[in-house]
Amino acid sequence: MDEAEVVLFGQPPEVLKGLLREGVSRFDTLVLTDIREKNNALLNNLEFPLYFFLFFSKGLAEKRKINLVGDAESISHAMRLLRFTLIGPSRDELERWHTEEGLKNEWLAVSEALALKQDNGDIIQVDEFFNAIPFDNNLAVAGDFAIERKGVDRYLVTSHGGDVYVDLNDGAEVTPPYPVPTDYVPGGLTKMSIEVLGGASGFSTSEPCTGLALCYNGDYLLIDSIPFLDQHLFARGISKNQVSAVFLTHLHDDHCSMFPLLDMPHCVEVITTQEIFNMAMEKLACSLGWKVDSVAEHFQLIRVKPGDTINYYGLTIQVHNTVHSIPTIGATFSTIHKGQFRDVCIVGDNQNMTAVREMGKSGIVRAETIENLERLYKQKFHLLIADGGAGEIHGDPTDALGSEAERVVFVHVEQVPEALQTTFSLASSGKRYTLIEGDSMIYTSQINHYLTKWLGQPFPNRWMRNLLAEQEIYRYNTEDVIIVQEAVTHGSVYLILTGYCEVVRVEDGVRETVAMLQAGDVIGEMAILTGSGIRNASVVAKTPVTVCVFAEETFRNFIRYSGLQDMLEKRWLLRPVIKLLPQFAELSSTVTDKISRIAEWKVVEGGKTMWLDDTHLYIFVEGFGSIVHADGTEEKIVNGEELGWRAYTEARTVEMSAASDCGLISIDAGAYRELLKSTPQLNYHTRKRLTIEGDERVGWLLGEVPIY
Repeated sequence: MDEAEVVLFGQPPEVLKGLLREGVSRFDTLVLTDIREKNNALLNNLEFPLYFFLFFSKGLAEKRKINLVGDAESISHAMRLLRFTLIGPSRDELERWHTEEGLKNEWLAVSEALALKQDNGDIIQVDEFFNAIPFDNNLAVAGDFAIERKGVDRYLVTSHGGDVYVDLNDGAEVTPPYPVPTDYVPGGLTKMSIEVLGGASGFSTSEPCTGLALCYNGDYLLIDSIPFLDQHLFARGISKNQVSAVFLTHLHDDHCSMFPLLDMPHCVEVITTQEIFNMAMEKLACSLGWKVDSVAEHFQLIRVKPGDTINYYGLTIQVHNTVHSIPTIGATFSTIHKGQFRDVCIVGDNQNMTAVREMGKSGIVRAETIENLERLYKQKFHLLIADGGAGEIHGDPTDALGSEAERVVFVHVEQVPEALQTTFSLASSGKRYTLIEGDSMIYTSQINHYLTKWLGQPFPNRWMRNLLAEQEIYRYNTEDVIIVQEAVTHGSVYLILTGYCEVVRVEDGVRETVAMLQAGDVIGEMAILTGSGIRNASVVAKTPVTVCVFAEETFRNFIRYSGLQDMLEKRWLLRPVIKLLPQFAELSSTVTDKISRIAEWKVVEGGKTMWLDDTHLYIFVEGFGSIVHADGTEEKIVNGEELGWRAYTEARTVEMSAASDCGLISIDAGAYRELLKSTPQLNYHTRKRLTIEGDERVGWLLGEVPIY
């Protein structure tokens, strides 16, 4: 704003890194945006800006407070969220969640010991860090300047230095504040490996926050969900369809950015404790402004406790507790393949062991926790990934000097001390640590899985065997052309196994993106159904891509002699219609394909009427039709309008009169409800659309909430 005051409008993920890259060293006021989400990123991430204000801008030492401007509800959401991330759960909450007594007391004692305190030793509560300044008639006054809201995310800032108009509706994308180098060469699926999405802290300006992707038999289990998750998965050539679960260690912003998982084409399993899951759902609810239950329905919890050992589809996960400012866990992941035992220990965020031992002497940390952590730093793992971030609540690389692990890798640190560089290394984005190499059987299982998903029903076993007998695995670099428009089909059908592809069409010299495909999508079945033998579009690898190539003749015979021609042709015809509907336009090809499986095409001939009942969702697509009211008046139906049963809102059972032939999409209400439950992306976008439209039946918005 001027030399004395800096105002930050909106706080997208890792915003602090962008500010540091731009040389901004001080800000005094944070303004909460009206629109909470943009480009699949939440915009009110206050945690790291607050850390920076308190410690680097000396706000804590100088006893200054940061101004927080926004609607009263938004301010309460931000405060409650920060209470969970800075201080952690209360005793009452842990008791309500049935936390084991010893663990509950340790978590509370550690949080209290590490919390920021007043000079008299009292814990500084979250609201004491801020001057809360809610808008009053769209005006907020902070110090020597005033912020007037002139519309949705439009502000006029007035001060003695002049006026500044701020408009956040310019359409600019929200992107990582650092370069994200992409992979060009496909690496192949493994039996067990760790791919590093990021390895730095929330203050590093050049490297993503710490997040890992564990590949197990071709499926990916994320270790935490980092900011800009979509971009980092894309950079590594991992599609969302390849991610089955996330192991969530704790709630801090650099580890727990769960919003991208709401946009998944399938339900992601969250492996964590009940306490961490509950806090994560509270955090997401406060970030989005939705009630907790409406957020939690997008996920499936696999509950664990420190000390548990679970078997996750053959992968053994041994969970342990760490010492951090809020409840935090880590785990050892292990498996046996053909007599080979391999394990990787991911310690998780953890205080340095010297401090942990001191807390043990004070009775804050239990002896069993200390003994287990010391074991982790000494045991002979095949790979040990440890917190080397130093500082008040992070580890010390020298803690691992006695480790017998074959490889020790640190996260949360930008550089290993020179004396340790011949012993340890850093986890940096793009690195891969392979414990068990892959083989052809991984691709066989993936092919079976994806074809069954694509078909929407169990794939006939004998046809599967015949298809697999002739399949070949091809790998493509980023930007490679896989299929050329107008070329002959060469007798091949492609199943994407890893990564993303873009379908493009060029007409009259104009390039048009038709679709973005990912692992699990089939390319070329259209030529079989139409019999054209000519590709109607090009397909280009946007990331490293692995595909399975089938013989077109075998695939055609499978479709023909399994009696699937009509069903698949109907889906093929419905897919582009569904994709063009406004309520489905932002959905992935995987999800629109799921909708096409349960959709039917209905035609009401001109001059006729049809009763649209509450057992089906009807979406008007084309023609000239109207709703006939009881008094005889008629109301024109617009394209994309939903009638009959409608998700999360009141049904509109009406009589429709067709002035011309009218086409509608009809979907059984029960089948659609089940699809909403199993497809977070569809569920989220449905609720989001109704919220934006201001539907009177929207009951999931979060009102003003208590901080404590």
